[in-house]
Amino acid sequence: MPGPSPGGSPERETGAGERPRGPGRDRRVRFRLPHTAIAVPSVREEEQLFYRRLEALAVPGPGGFGPLFASDGWSDLTEDRLLRKRVMRAGPGGPRPMPGQEVSVKVLGALEDGGLVERDPRLIFVPGHGDVVQVSPNRCAVQCRADSAPPGAPTRQPRRARPQALELGVPTMQPGEVSFFLAAFPYAYGRPGREPDVPPEAPLLFEVTLLEVRDGPDPQPLPPAVRLRLGSQRRERGNFHFARADFAAALRSYRLSLRALDGPTTAPPGPEEEEELREQRVKCLNNCAAAELKLGRAEEALAACEAALRISPDNGRALLRRGQLLAEQGRDAEATLVLRRALELDPANKVIHTELSRLAKRQSPPSNTAPQNPRHDPMPLPGPASPAPPAAEGTI
Repeated sequence: MPGPSPGGSPERETGAGERPRGPGRDRRVRFRLPHTAIAVPSVREEEQLFYRRLEALAVPGPGGFGPLFASDGWSDLTEDRLLRKRVMRAGPGGPRPMPGQEVSVKVLGALEDGGLVERDPRLIFVPGHGDVVQVSPNRCAVQCRADSAPPGAPTRQPRRARPQALELGVPTMQPGEVSFFLAAFPYAYGRPGREPDVPPEAPLLFEVTLLEVRDGPDPQPLPPAVRLRLGSQRRERGNFHFARADFAAALRSYRLSLRALDGPTTAPPGPEEEEELREQRVKCLNNCAAAELKLGRAEEALAACEAALRISPDNGRALLRRGQLLAEQGRDAEATLVLRRALELDPANKVIHTELSRLAKRQSPPSNTAPQNPRHDPMPLPGPASPAPPAAEGTI
């Protein structure tokens, strides 16, 4: 490619279809073109429409989004009424996104003062996976112009992270639909916000257009570092659901995390990456066990603990939970061995001491006054009157 001319104007060559003239017909002919300035529109049409719709809802204004959380014309997507939806333009019809399908959406989002903090002309992701599959390369290429916002409203640069409002809201839409999603901070960017453009505990109003729904992509070989990032994102998404007592959704996220961690890679992981992959798998399996217990599935929880211990035999959390589950099944000898190993690793753990004491009492011989018939009196399982102390249920 020719460089700029000494005068600063770029030089262009004749195209393949141009015919050189004169005696130097085998030469390339170059023309110097004058500098040309292309005027860029200062106001984007979609942003103008977005702000007109905001004004129709009486925002931004002194009350911010507060009145919208109590107004009519919105449907509540969550029981706490902190995520609300309002259809602005119905789609022509078509099925809503199914679990595992990939969606393409256009997103605009603003704070209460009207500052634009999200602008994605085409965001592609799989709802429920907790990660963005692909982002348009042109997204955020230039900062949103200040004159596209209401007077006095600051313009802010959006970032890649995605709020929970999109994960929960998009599956309720039909292709072609345009809807507003009003999200309090738990469904936006949480209590800390998002530096530097979203303040702490900030509610957001999103305008979302569902462009396309299609079957999800097959797992593709990815570098180990990318698999680690996806695994961590999906596990954190599971922790989000677990903290809100949506244990089925948490379990789905943990399983998706394991799929990412165990998926094909473009190159063998290095020693540090291999160790981190192992640690993340163990964390996910422990969290799967916690979610299975919350769902009342003890056998599945035990299987998750055993899978974690196959990867990391001395993982204290998995040992403790496995010992408790074995004890609940009446497998006291096995439970005692497992819990003693857990105690060797963590001698100060009071929960392990309590579990072993309870097992010792259950295994002690009955008193002389009680009828002795060990063949016909099996060891009682813990009942409601004497529940076993639970293992630490917090996710990791």
